[in-house]
Amino acid sequence: MKNIIEPHVHMFSRTTDDYQKMYKSGIRVCVEPSFWLGENRRYAGSFWDYWALILNFETMRAERYGIDHWAAIGYNPKEAENRKLFDETMEKFVEFIQHPRCVAVGEIGLNNITENEIYAFRRQLLVAEEYKMPTIVHLPHFDKRKGAQITVDIIKAEGLTESRIEIDHNTEETMPITRETDCFTGMTVYPYSKLDPARVSQIIKDYGSDKMIVNGSADWGVSDPLSLVKTLEFMAGDGHDDEAIAKLMNKNAEAFYSQNPRWNPNYNIEPVPVSEYQRQP
Repeated sequence: MKNIIEPHVHMFSRTTDDYQKMYKSGIRVCVEPSFWLGENRRYAGSFWDYWALILNFETMRAERYGIDHWAAIGYNPKEAENRKLFDETMEKFVEFIQHPRCVAVGEIGLNNITENEIYAFRRQLLVAEEYKMPTIVHLPHFDKRKGAQITVDIIKAEGLTESRIEIDHNTEETMPITRETDCFTGMTVYPYSKLDPARVSQIIKDYGSDKMIVNGSADWGVSDPLSLVKTLEFMAGDGHDDEAIAKLMNKNAEAFYSQNPRWNPNYNIEPVPVSEYQRQP
């Protein structure tokens, strides 16, 4: 397979070997949403520095290994209990979402489904709507059905453009809720807390491949930056036709992110030869 888009992967926490493996497996483009780093940040500047890193340095690092890297900017729900810090951080939010390499807002959403999380979620959704940005929404790891229903209720109550929103991290219990919207539907192949290739394959059989986005969401946990590729290979042997595979490999992510006019993926970046590594920053 070639020209695969990995639409949700946290390369900040991955090694250069992962980029090399992704390239060899046919991944040519990736999108890195903002996420929790494992420790709550204490200053707005910590968020701004992190956003700058994934927009600038990570794009440069990926290019060395033949991958066109884009980013999504958001304030994650795990740190949203500190409303004062959230408000301070949002002072530069618009500046970052207008960066040439920012293709979406995200990932934003709910974690423990608290009032402060809902406050941060709604405020970012409204900014994304104002600036016509595609938006990646994080469903909680626990109490997912409740989280999905509240997420959909907020989106509908605010009258947002549903086709510019991807509700991610769905499982079998949330699909009946999120598929009733015009949002894109995301599924994550990630051990223990999310899905495996067989479950994704069955969900696609049950609901079809239209507006479905599959990702690996690889980060510092037990995860795999090749999860998407392995899922596509599994599906090819599980009765799915070429069109369904093509939608999940490339077409659906293209349709979602191309709603941002900045999106212009390059599938033809040549990796830097190993002999040149030491000359690179």
